[in-house]
Amino acid sequence: MLTRSSSSIVTFPRPFTLSGYTDELPAGDYEVQIEEELLLGLSFVAYRRTGTYLVVRGTGRRASRSEFREVDQAQLDAALDRHRQPSH
Repeated sequence: MLTRSSSSIVTFPRPFTLSGYTDELPAGDYEVQIEEELLLGLSFVAYRRTGTYLVVRGTGRRASRSEFREVDQAQLDAALDRHRQPSH
């Protein structure tokens, strides 16, 4: 099985939460990792997403650690959209 990974940076201007996790994450830039696998047997090249992960950096004594949190892409997009709206 052939896989590929890509990453991007997303910015949350305010603290936020994501479905499936109870803690609030601080505002800032976060790396998003996307994992995909090659679909075999097709007459063209195509990939299927197998995972989307938000990289959460540690703070304080755990600053050297990172946590990969699996997230649903639609929920991540919705959280980013909420933060693009003017705050009231």
